[in-house]
Order: sequence, then structure tokens, then C-alpha cells
Amino acid sequence: MRQFVVLAHELSASASIGLGDLPGTGRLDLLCRCVTSALLVSHDVREDARIDLVIDGYVVRFDGGSVRRLNPDERSTAALIRDALAERSEAVGAIPATVSPGVSVRRGDLEGTLERLDGTLVELHAEGRPIAEEKPPADPVFVLSDHRDLTDAEAGLLSARADRRASLGPRALHADQAITVAHNYLDTDGFGRY
Repeated sequence: MRQFVVLAHELSASASIGLGDLPGTGRLDLLCRCVTSALLVSHDVREDARIDLVIDGYVVRFDGGSVRRLNPDERSTAALIRDALAERSEAVGAIPATVSPGVSVRRGDLEGTLERLDGTLVELHAEGRPIAEEKPPADPVFVLSDHRDLTDAEAGLLSARADRRASLGPRALHADQAITVAHNYLDTDGFGRY
């Protein structure tokens, strides 16, 4: 299983989400691109992948193995995220509320999300070891931030928990681009098989 955790720093769980201004709504456009980069390939869905969006005390999960109606456009993905956040009151404790097939919402933060995930925790960071020097883990969990830097508390938590700190290259990438490069790294067995 390939897992991605994206920390959203600007989107409020209670935001009024209109589909006409996704960048102006807590950079929802970027979160949508992260979801589609994590789960979609040309004319198909990566069934072995899932992504958790950590948003203001809630976690919206998209599971590639069961998701339906996920399209490559930002607006329809934003509608799925909006619908998930609208159902957040249905999430009781750690029990998620299913919003649509493969999309759920639960209460949670970064720490709780990391505790629930199994696999090799990889923090994607510009100052990490070049990922090409590492053998791909069997069940990676990639953690990255949206367009903002991690807070000191988030960085400290990841530093204490991460199995690896990896860099995807010499230039900073958008979060959705980083997800695509991470997939390519795994698809090619560490950039070694094309």
C-alpha cells in the first residue's frame, strides 16, 4: 500500500466551500491536485494507494481501492472534499463517517494519523537524503505539507517518528508534483527500471 499524508494549513474545516474560487478557499486547489496525483493515472485509479488530508482537526481519506466518481478535474474533487467536511459531525471519536465510496472523514490530527498508519514513514523534505540513494520501502507512508512549511510542532513530531527523511531533488516541488515523483520512484523500483 502506498500512503500519502498531506497537511493542510489554510483550509478551515468549517469553511464555506464554493467551487468558483478554489485557491481562495484555503488553497483547496492544491489539495485537489494532491488527491488526483495520489490516486489517478491515465484512465485508471491506483487501487494500492490512499491519501489522508489533515484539515483543521479532521482527516479526509481517499482510498484508491474503493473510491468512485473521482475525476481528474479540481472542481469535482473539491466537491468530494466539501461533502466530506460537511459530514464531519457524523464522525464520532475515531470512527470515520463514509461520505461516498472510498471517501471518509474522521476527527484527527497529524499525530493520530501517523499512529494509525502502518508502513515506512518517509518525510519528504528538501534537506533529506536523495531518495534515489534509498531502496524503495514495501509500504511507504509519505508525509508532506501543502504550500506552507511545517510548523515547529509538526516538524518535531515527524523528526521523532520518521523512518526516513528524503529529498526528491535539488528544487522545491509543489506537493502534488512531489506525489507524482514519489509514485515514479516506486513504479520504477527507485528510478532503476523503465
